[in-house]
Amino acid sequence: MCGRFANDAKTDELIREYVAEGGDPEDWVKSWAGAYSIAPTEDAPIVRDRGAGRVLEVVRWDWQKSANRPRGGPIINARMEKLGQGFWAPAFSAARCIVPMRGYFEWTGDKTPKTPHFLHGDGLLSAAGLTWSMELPTGEKTRCFVVITREARDASGQVHDRMPAFLTPDTWDAWLSPEKLTGDRKAETLAMLEHTSGHVASTIREHVVDRKVSNSRTVDPADPTLLDPVA
Repeated sequence: MCGRFANDAKTDELIREYVAEGGDPEDWVKSWAGAYSIAPTEDAPIVRDRGAGRVLEVVRWDWQKSANRPRGGPIINARMEKLGQGFWAPAFSAARCIVPMRGYFEWTGDKTPKTPHFLHGDGLLSAAGLTWSMELPTGEKTRCFVVITREARDASGQVHDRMPAFLTPDTWDAWLSPEKLTGDRKAETLAMLEHTSGHVASTIREHVVDRKVSNSRTVDPADPTLLDPVA
């Protein structure tokens, strides 16, 4: 997965989709107006369960690096193959989330300017994610998330070798369960994610979009034409 996705769904649509009870306004620290381009270190909505049912939060797409990790770009993805042990194991065991998205962007071509593609389904997609608390360089604490990725299949595999690992509605509760995963449950949860993400991959379609989406510094995230196909 390349580092950009879209979620143009407004607060009310997200509540209807993910929070069966309709949601309480006080559950939202920030409202969400939608964005057609979300880049690393920017905010986006996630869904999680802290033990009292699903809630929606707008948090930072980023992850704190370990002290021995080389400097560079932000950490934005976690490989599904590496969730069960090592760096990602604590969050996978206890802090899973859903990252709603209308679709995501990938780029092809060996030379700049590369060609941007938008990959999507028929409605909102539910990417599997992890969430945690991180400390910013300023010393401020904030909640963050990453998107879990897997080897790409079907239309996704035609433009990139990785794609988000997606969930289906019947697996949301199991994925969001606040109970810590131990023993066989880790393997069972990974097997569930492998199965459901493979199913959703078969429904993904792609089309080429305008190159104006390629520059995250100049792109207008409120521009709906970012998702329009171009010849």
